[in-house]
Amino acid sequence: MDKNIVLIGMPGSGKSTIGELLSKLLGLKLYDVDQFIEKTESRSISELFITGEEYFRAIETKAIGIISSYNKVIISTGGGTIKSPHNMEMLRDHGLIIFISRPLNDIIADIDTESRPLLKNGKEKIYELYQERYPLYKKYCDYEIINDKDINLVCDQISNLILK
Repeated sequence: MDKNIVLIGMPGSGKSTIGELLSKLLGLKLYDVDQFIEKTESRSISELFITGEEYFRAIETKAIGIISSYNKVIISTGGGTIKSPHNMEMLRDHGLIIFISRPLNDIIADIDTESRPLLKNGKEKIYELYQERYPLYKKYCDYEIINDKDINLVCDQISNLILK
């Protein structure tokens, strides 16, 4: 496969964990967009959100422009990346987009709201984000993988898609 593997999905869907496992399994470098931003900006995502979501999204788009130009890497995106058609165009140009879909009840049971700026007011916000974003995840993905079982099986499913 000559393309990047791009993971999209809700916060708490498992993108970062799946990205790490796929990186080891396939021997490809992983770029977690949020970690890349924190490293290049020398500030946490929460700190960047203090200035505003619009400010953060501009930084995110710049980071995606850099990362999406790489070849044969795994890219784990932030949950809101899909809000920008430009982000998705850049990612699609060199990537296969996989929507990691996880049942909301599983996300709510596991998610740490303290480290997620858009969820700082509580887990209820996840329902609102889901309503807003789910159609966009479906619109932009090449494949949807349901993350409702053992995470290693999810990685195997993705590997099988890529290695066909």
